Amino acid sequence: MTSTESEKQPTLLEQMGGVSGLLFSSLPVVVFVLVNAFAGLMPAIWSALGSAVVIGIVLAMRKGSVQPAVSAVFGVGIAAFIAYRTGDAKGFFLFGIWQSLVYAGGFLLSIAVRWPLAGVIWSFLNGQGTAWRKDRASVRDYDIATLVWALVFGSRFVVQRWLYDEASVGWLAAAKLAMGYPLMAVALVATVWAVRRSDKRLKAAQAAEEAEDEAAEERLRSQYE
Repeated sequence: MTSTESEKQPTLLEQMGGVSGLLFSSLPVVVFVLVNAFAGLMPAIWSALGSAVVIGIVLAMRKGSVQPAVSAVFGVGIAAFIAYRTGDAKGFFLFGIWQSLVYAGGFLLSIAVRWPLAGVIWSFLNGQGTAWRKDRASVRDYDIATLVWALVFGSRFVVQRWLYDEASVGWLAAAKLAMGYPLMAVALVATVWAVRRSDKRLKAAQAAEEAEDEAAEERLRSQYE
């Protein structure tokens, strides 16, 4: 194994625990809905919290990433608290609904201030810096990708808020799962599209700049000779 391979950073999917990690992080929602339907709110709250903890133990024993479990415990804990305080099972989904609205607003705001979050977050995760901001076409591409993210979160809010008003717990759970990772995959595709277009332009510009520098050096050398 080469040093490059040994130092290779895990992908975003690997950091999230892989496909199994994504599936595990969805289980507390399913557990909550099923237990609530047959046993009531309080057993559903404790079952959802318990399932999130079990996920963490299983992933730790497998020496995988516990990030999905940590996220699940945190998210389920807040959702469970809201459900307990409201005394209604649909309250379990209220935090995620308003979270989607905040995220949608944040992505739209980043476009307005010319710091599209799709590019900012990608650059941060990959340590590539912000050279792309000097290229107007790259900013435009990241604007498009960021807009897709905003539409994903905005659609989640609109649909799930409507279901919340209709007090449809089962459909809320179905919408949360169906509009979760599938829609995120669409937004990730848009982000990858923007990244590839930006990287291609930046590499071409860098190559042209290096060629120009070499030509200038050659001209200076020929003059002195």
